Amino acid sequence: MKGYSANGVLKAVVKGRGGVSVSHSKNTENCKIVRMPVPEKVVLPMQQHIGAPCEPVVKVGDEVKVGQLIGDTDKFVSAPIYASVSGKVTAIGDVKLANGSMSKAVTIESDGEMTMCEGIEPPKVENAADLIKAVRASGLVGLGGAGFPAHVKLGLMPNENIDTLIINAAECEPYITVDYRECMENSANVIKGVATLKKYLGFKRAVIAVEDNKPQAIELLNKQIKELAGGDPDISIMALVSKYPQGAEKVMIQSVTGRKVPPGKLPSDVGCVLMNVASVAFIQRYLETGKPLISRSVTVDGSAIHTPKNVRVPIGTSLSDIIDFCGGFKAEPFKIISGGPMMGAAVVGTDIPLLKQNNAILAFAEGTFKVKPERDCIRCGRCAQVCPMSLMPTLIVRHTKAKDVAKLNDAGTMVCMECGSCSYVCPAGLPLVQHMRLAKSVIREAGAKK
Repeated sequence: MKGYSANGVLKAVVKGRGGVSVSHSKNTENCKIVRMPVPEKVVLPMQQHIGAPCEPVVKVGDEVKVGQLIGDTDKFVSAPIYASVSGKVTAIGDVKLANGSMSKAVTIESDGEMTMCEGIEPPKVENAADLIKAVRASGLVGLGGAGFPAHVKLGLMPNENIDTLIINAAECEPYITVDYRECMENSANVIKGVATLKKYLGFKRAVIAVEDNKPQAIELLNKQIKELAGGDPDISIMALVSKYPQGAEKVMIQSVTGRKVPPGKLPSDVGCVLMNVASVAFIQRYLETGKPLISRSVTVDGSAIHTPKNVRVPIGTSLSDIIDFCGGFKAEPFKIISGGPMMGAAVVGTDIPLLKQNNAILAFAEGTFKVKPERDCIRCGRCAQVCPMSLMPTLIVRHTKAKDVAKLNDAGTMVCMECGSCSYVCPAGLPLVQHMRLAKSVIREAGAKK
């Protein structure tokens, strides 16, 4: 890799196509992560990841402890689920998630003690197989929002065709700052985690990619590489241009390596594995403590939130409890979002549980943003101009209305990452992301009928 700056930080290999400049609104960037009190109950859905849902391994009436296994499956693409509080299992039944889907869930009424499960200890890791087994046992899924089981991704290694580990610390969505705080507060775990993955899995190089609007994180991580990784020349920091969606998987891979992931292909097909910075830090903590994934950090912000914070929360805590810990609402919320404002999901209420992959709760008062009135498309082409995947959204909308599956496939519909750049710039206020999701459903329904 070329392009070192004076302080030894890499510059992006290429500038990705498209994208938009959004208001960062990082109001909580200087707010240290605080741990909220133990909630009265948690609701732990068995579907907290891409892949097969878990099945409960406890029953109503059981007493459970923190870190005790409560859900698992023998399916490969999945991740076990652990009790995030100690107490009694009071219910097992279906609950609605932020995206509107239903999932079986285990409800635990907390005893307020947070008693740890016996037998929790650091796993013994001597080789790649041990490490991947440990990651699976930890319950880790991608903490950046995707929720892909981490052991499946790392299970591709060792592989002579995969040479680069990329750590995603871009955090390009507005408002969200938990990854930045991870870099600032747990930088040692980040760097040691990168070194551990490189050691056992055989990556030839590792790059921690950070947007250039986070100079303090870049400086601290660079310092930690020298102090904790022995100045390993194959572990480096790369400063990326601050532009949304810089943190998207395919966009980042191209920025960092110059390699383009072809449609329908995976990062591994171009020699890369990409992981979220908080996921890497967690792996290191798990290897040192044996404590599985039972809590996560989440940004709580927006014009309707009384006191925006970064909060460490037991998984399964209701959004309402988390918001109450931040002082509740200071104004009637017009819109509540689970996740970021660009790719998050709007929710109709706060009585839903926080999942492993949720990184933000945003609540906005009416009038915070100007909502564009929806009008007819003026064929300005701005949506195509900003699309990082080189798609033509309005063409896909036309084919969707006609339910022309062949033309939808030809237009590359399934390549869309639903980043929202097209909707953001559309002067006609068209809900293009929703149209893209509808287009994908048309393709999936056609495939199901075959």
